[in-house]
Amino acid sequence: MEYPLHTDELLATAMSLATLLIVDDMPENLAVLGVLLRAAGYRVRAANSGPTALRYALQEPRPDLILLDVMMPEMDGYAVLDRLRADPASRDIPVIFLTALADTADEQHGLAQGAADYIAKPYQPPIVLARVKTQLELKRARDWLKDQNTFLEAEIARRMAENERIQAVSILALANLAETRDPETGNHILRTQTYVRLLAQKLGDHPRFADFLSEHNIELLTRSAPLHDIGKVGIPDNILLKPGSLTADEWLIMKTHARLGSDAIEHAETASGEPLPFLMLAKEIAHWHHEKWDGSGYPDGLAGETIPPSARLMALADVFDALISWRVYKKPMPFEEARDIIAAGRGTHFDPDITDAFLANFSTPS
Repeated sequence: MEYPLHTDELLATAMSLATLLIVDDMPENLAVLGVLLRAAGYRVRAANSGPTALRYALQEPRPDLILLDVMMPEMDGYAVLDRLRADPASRDIPVIFLTALADTADEQHGLAQGAADYIAKPYQPPIVLARVKTQLELKRARDWLKDQNTFLEAEIARRMAENERIQAVSILALANLAETRDPETGNHILRTQTYVRLLAQKLGDHPRFADFLSEHNIELLTRSAPLHDIGKVGIPDNILLKPGSLTADEWLIMKTHARLGSDAIEHAETASGEPLPFLMLAKEIAHWHHEKWDGSGYPDGLAGETIPPSARLMALADVFDALISWRVYKKPMPFEEARDIIAAGRGTHFDPDITDAFLANFSTPS
């Protein structure tokens, strides 16, 4: 009957399968170490020069540990260690220096270069085996931690991606809920989201926008854009769906959707317990996307640079899509006519540079 191996037995089995590379220009030293280490259950490869050792270090099976003579012709142990540490493929292989040098300065020099340990000649078998075992155990532990860290990093990345997908779906669900109140808008939230992304990408290297429009912020901005009209859920149907012109009092109520939206997002942000960057941008967009460059917009009459860039981008995207879309109170406008209206709003309704980016990249559907 077979029994499962205990942890100590598993470690011993793993250690016995370790591959060692011994490097020495003296054949008798290679022979002595080779016999000793093979008898202890290790797989052993031998190299009689530095260049040969460097080749063997990169060949399969890769060595788990290198025992490296310091004093060798052509390329000494220090030079070999430098080359090993310079190559990512051999950088993490532990190295024990073999030396007849008794000066502690030499030992300090080798350790400073990255040697794991020293074994003095003439060899004492128990010391050699103990030092080898210790370094292999340390390497196994480092490798295990590296594998664990790799796994944890992959798991964190997976969960972050999953959270971002959930976040994106939740945002679209909320935005679609608002859009169901106004079925005439069609896929307005998806179209404006696309316009915002394209405009932001075109302005990413513009001196006025480069600091804000990093790749990360463009992603957050795009994700936040669908919430720009979330406040419309608080507007009564008789106003939101009215086919004709709104009265002055009705228009005052309609304009409250900007603040209603930003307040709702702020409540969600407060409930989360900490600031969330995408909610901060969503709040800006919802609150100020009806502000105008000349200060004649609502709800706060902001002007120029006091309007957050997120809201300025959304303002142009929102107006353009409204112009080319069918509404209960109007027919869709031809693209060229909508473009001319956007151009006419440069410097009054819209940020001049955002308008220029829009016009420079404008094209009509084929």
